[in-house]
Amino acid sequence: MSIMNKNLLPSPPTERLADWLTNLSLDQIPAQVRHGAVRDIQDALGLIVASVNESYCQQIASVWDATGPCSVPGIGQGFDIAGAALINGLAIHGEDFDDTLEGSPIRVGAMTIPAAFAVAERYGLSGERALLGVVAGLETICRLNLVAPGAIHKAGFHPVGVIGALGACAAAGVTLGLNAKQMTNALGIAGSFSSGLLEYLTAGAWTKRIHPGWAAQSGAKAALIASGGFSGPNTVLEGPKGFFKGFAHGAKHLDFDAMFAGLGEDWLINNIAFKPYACGTMIHPYIDCAIRLAESGIQDDQILRIECDTGEGLVDRLWEPLHSKHQPGSGYAAKFSMPYCMAVAYCDRAAGLAQFSDERVSDERLLRLARKIHYRIDPENEYPKNYSGHMLVSLADGSSQVFRQSHFRGGVKEPLTDLDIEKKFLQNCSHGQWSRARADALFEFTHNIHKQTSFDLSAFRQPTSS
Repeated sequence: MSIMNKNLLPSPPTERLADWLTNLSLDQIPAQVRHGAVRDIQDALGLIVASVNESYCQQIASVWDATGPCSVPGIGQGFDIAGAALINGLAIHGEDFDDTLEGSPIRVGAMTIPAAFAVAERYGLSGERALLGVVAGLETICRLNLVAPGAIHKAGFHPVGVIGALGACAAAGVTLGLNAKQMTNALGIAGSFSSGLLEYLTAGAWTKRIHPGWAAQSGAKAALIASGGFSGPNTVLEGPKGFFKGFAHGAKHLDFDAMFAGLGEDWLINNIAFKPYACGTMIHPYIDCAIRLAESGIQDDQILRIECDTGEGLVDRLWEPLHSKHQPGSGYAAKFSMPYCMAVAYCDRAAGLAQFSDERVSDERLLRLARKIHYRIDPENEYPKNYSGHMLVSLADGSSQVFRQSHFRGGVKEPLTDLDIEKKFLQNCSHGQWSRARADALFEFTHNIHKQTSFDLSAFRQPTSS
C-alpha cells in the first residue's frame, strides 16, 4: 500500500506513520507476515506462562491496585488495561528469552502484544482487530529502530523502553481503530510517556525486565487518551525537541528515509528472530561453539584457556567487568555473561531456563571453567549486522582447537521452524507447571485468534495446572 500520493510532497514522518497505520487492514497483509505475528504471539504466551510465577511478576501483581476484565495467563485475578499490559510485558521479557530484531537489535513482541491484547479484551474487540494491532506494532518498532541505529543506547536509554512505547501505541491504536488525527496525537502522547534507563547494567537490577511492560501500558494509555480527543505534538518523531532529539541526541543523522523505505511492501517483521537459548542473543553463537566443544570429548580439566574473538560492541554489556562476568552474582546477571553462558552450555549442553537459576550460578566446576574464558576484540567482527561465535581452546598437552559458529540460530540465516516454536512453547508451559492439555489449548487459541468475535483470554487465568 502506498504511504503517500505521488503528486504531493510527503507528509512529515509522524503524520505519515499515523496515516499508514490507520489505513491498514488484515487483508492487505501477506500470509507470511500474519503467520510471523502468530509465531511471535505463541512465543510470547509461552514465556508469560514460564515467568508469571517468578517473584518479579508476583510482586507487581500483588501491589497493583486496579482490577478489570484484562487477563494475565496464570494469574487468577483480572486487571485493568495498564496492569495486564505491564505484567504481560514484564513476563515476556523477564527471562530474556523473547524475540529480537536481527541486524539492529531490539525486542519487539514484549511491548506490542500485551498492548493490543489488553485493549482488545477490555473493550470486547475482535481477535482480528487484536491481530492487526500486533502486526502494526511489530512493524512500527522494526521501522523506528532504523532511524538512529545505536544512538539511543549510546545516549544511556534502553531502546526497548523508549521505542517500545511508540510501538505499543501503534498496536493499541490500530486495535482500537483510531483515525489518523487520533493516531498522530497518540504517538505524540506516547513520546512523552517513553522511558527506560540503562543504569540496570551497573548492578543487574530488575528494571530492564520491566521496561517492555511499562512501554506496553504507556502506549496503550496514550492511545486511549488520544481516542478521547487529547492532543499530542504532531511532530513528535522529527521535531526539534522531539523523540529522537531527546533520546538519540548524539545521532549525526536521523534516517527517516530508511524508516519508510518499502513500507507496506517489504515487511521487516520477517526479520524478527526467536531465541533457542534463555540469554542475551549475541551470546548464542558462542553457546553453540561451547556445546560443540563438549561434544568433542575434551574434558574441562584439559582446558587451560579459551580465547574468544568478539565484536567491540559486545564488550561493555557481555564481557566487562570481566571479574564480575567470571562469577555473576545471580542467575539473571548470568544471562549477560559471555563466560558463564559458555561454561554452563559446555557443562549442561543446554542454556535454557534451568541453567540460569541462582543456585546454578554457584556451581564451582562451572565457575572454574568460566574463569578460563577470555576475549580479544576482532576488528573484522560483523556485529551488529551478523552475530557469530569463536573459541580458541588451548589444551594442557600444548595443542589447541578452534570452534566457530557463523551466524545466530533462530535468525534469518537459520530460523526456528514452526515445530521449534511449538516445542519451545510447550517447554515453557511445562516450566510454568501447566499440564500438556492446558498448554495445547493455549497454543490452539493462538491459531484461532482471528476467528474470535470478542477477544478473551480469561479461560487461561487459572494459576495452577488442570
